[in-house]
Amino acid sequence: MARPSKHRGARDLAAALRERVRAETGPALPASPHRVAMAYPSPYAVGMSSLGYQRITMLLREAGIAAERVFLPDDPDEHERSGTPPLSCETGTPLGRFPVIAVSFAYETELLGLFRLLDLAGVPVLREERNEHHPRILIGGPITMASPTFLAPFADAMLLGEAEDVVVTAVAEALRQDREAWLDTVAALPGGWVPERDGARLPAMAKASERHLPARSAWLAPEAELSSMFLLEGERGCHRACAFCVLRRTTNGGMRLVDGDRVLSLVPDEARKVGLVGAAISDHPELPRLLEALVASGRQVSVSSLRADRIAKRPGIAHWLRQSGARTLTTASDGASERLRRAMSKGTTHEHLLACAQQAGSLGFDIFKVYMMIGVPGETEADLDELVASTRELAAAARPARLALGVAPFAAKRQTPLDGQPFAGIKVVEERLKRLDRSLRGAAEVRPASARWAWVEHELAQGGAEAGLAMLTAWRAGGTFSAVKRALLEVDPATRRPWTRYEAPLVDPIVRRPPVDEAACPSP
Repeated sequence: MARPSKHRGARDLAAALRERVRAETGPALPASPHRVAMAYPSPYAVGMSSLGYQRITMLLREAGIAAERVFLPDDPDEHERSGTPPLSCETGTPLGRFPVIAVSFAYETELLGLFRLLDLAGVPVLREERNEHHPRILIGGPITMASPTFLAPFADAMLLGEAEDVVVTAVAEALRQDREAWLDTVAALPGGWVPERDGARLPAMAKASERHLPARSAWLAPEAELSSMFLLEGERGCHRACAFCVLRRTTNGGMRLVDGDRVLSLVPDEARKVGLVGAAISDHPELPRLLEALVASGRQVSVSSLRADRIAKRPGIAHWLRQSGARTLTTASDGASERLRRAMSKGTTHEHLLACAQQAGSLGFDIFKVYMMIGVPGETEADLDELVASTRELAAAARPARLALGVAPFAAKRQTPLDGQPFAGIKVVEERLKRLDRSLRGAAEVRPASARWAWVEHELAQGGAEAGLAMLTAWRAGGTFSAVKRALLEVDPATRRPWTRYEAPLVDPIVRRPPVDEAACPSP
């Protein structure tokens, strides 16, 4: 489908949406007077690659609610020039005409997208500026597992954690009850949070029951970033103890496996590309068998979150991925050195990474990609020296595959043992990124994330409502990084980080554990 071009009018933009929907394979909108907008504060290609967003939309439809998808326009400026608000994919209804807008949030910096989405729709961004004639704003999504408090000024209500069991009630009652009664209903739900009443006190997170697992795609969307890929959970949660990760073993019951035969039974015949999803999917004891079966059926397969120790000890994983047509083998080291990985309870060693690199080269992958973080607590120049040396060794072992190093600055998350750790500093991180690029030139391609926006992510993750309000000030001043930095630095340090915790204990104290070994993992 052609992207909306400059100077297109409202009719053309609506027609482009209809063309995009016609290219999809997915469920029809139920005929129902009960309508809600399922909004995503990023463009269609991103939102339709979100399994959680698809799953919640489908659950609402199965309950008889006409949940229509609305995304941040590909070109918000074009919508503003033409006077066209964000429109629903299904009926072209302007976002502001829905009685309820349910927003799925994945990342902190999508907050600027929410401001743009609501502003284009003519809906006041701040809760206190809305009245009974405006839509009610219900927020959920992955962001609620860690740091939802920065969203408080913009939400009427929020669902924290896994919303499958509670979202239908929350939306249905928003359509039926007056606002105060509805807030009473949400507050009584597992994970229900009403910021104007509860302040910074967070309830225990909701946990999905087994009847809603596993999550799987409702649509095959050619225009999604994961084009026409059927996404399916092989497991939920994680049994590992990585100190930086929100989805660690103490979160919502740890790892919940889905039986391999059930996974295979849920893949539709028309799905030619399958993505197996889960925070610890490579720890699924049946993963090699699942990959073999999917490849034997003629499908392309991808897997999220491949752990280096699992690839090293189960060569079948890389083999079957390559047989399915994958050109890149991806894993993560996370820490720059063995010392840092041990400190963060990350069960990955250089030997694991070396075995992965050797498999990438011998199996004919084009690229061996390793994700890692810099700026983690306690990082020294010696750790970076080790990273450079080990990366050069990995690059040599991976040949003829090329080594790509995806580098993200560390940003501390709430509900983890590293909660409260400071950001290393924008200049510090930028200097380390330049050093890596200079030291690894000719050996590996360094693909860095922005140090500046990683700092923004850190400030939002560690902040509360005041951080969200600072972002609104920055957005109104143009939304540039300089405006964002100025606004966030003006937040009073005495109030910028309220130490809120979920009512239920979700994290254990930081413990310096040895790397995860086989005894801690499900058996192959």
